Amino acid sequence: MILMKSYRKPYRVKKRKSIFRNRFFWLAIFILIVVGGFLYFLFLTPFFQIKGIEISGNQKVLTEDIQSRIQWVLSREGNYIFLCNSNKINQEILHFFPEIARVDTKIKFPDKLVVQIEERKPVAIFFKDEDYFFLDKEGVIFGEASSSNNTYLKIKNQTPNQSLNLGSIAIEKEILTPILEIESNLKENLKIPLREILIISEERLNIITEEGWEIYFSLERDIEKQLTELRAVLEEQIPPDKRKDLEYIDLRFSRVFYRYRQ
Repeated sequence: MILMKSYRKPYRVKKRKSIFRNRFFWLAIFILIVVGGFLYFLFLTPFFQIKGIEISGNQKVLTEDIQSRIQWVLSREGNYIFLCNSNKINQEILHFFPEIARVDTKIKFPDKLVVQIEERKPVAIFFKDEDYFFLDKEGVIFGEASSSNNTYLKIKNQTPNQSLNLGSIAIEKEILTPILEIESNLKENLKIPLREILIISEERLNIITEEGWEIYFSLERDIEKQLTELRAVLEEQIPPDKRKDLEYIDLRFSRVFYRYRQ
């Protein structure tokens, strides 16, 4: 019997290639350096830090006060142009200053903010109990007013359970719009000066004239039609020299009622 001797190839240990010779390693290092340098340039150098805030459009609210609120937001969010959140700045300004109706904040590269302010304009003075406030066309109260201010129409709300917070809606627009329509028509067309308007309910308005007599309007009927009826009754049934003796004219129904003082 012939024994065959097995032959085994000698085992050779393969040398591991050094990581420093791996091109992917150096590519990753290069990318990290580029990205790190880019982020450093954006967020850690003063080049993109916000250095200027331009504010325009404000008249009553001080520029320094608006800048202070913007700086407060930037101190929390980061004082870099790429971290600036225009919406948060706008929200902070509107929340802090009820006198401001709209804010538009834009980023002006590389290091400025441009802030356009639109302040509320009073159309009337709203009051309830002893509290008087300026009221804008949206029905928002935005600043304290004086009871002796006769520049604007005074509107009193006699409906219950209403909280008065600056910047909140004191009169819904569907009620305020007909009020302003009535005021304009009475002053310009009928030459009737007004003392104040009372919101009795969501359905009724009482207009108090400077002569002391009142006009009752329904918010559920067409306002223009009621004004037409008022003009007709004043021209055809109540002569101007008799108006001072009136107690009221009631326009809330299909027929107009009026009454003289006893």
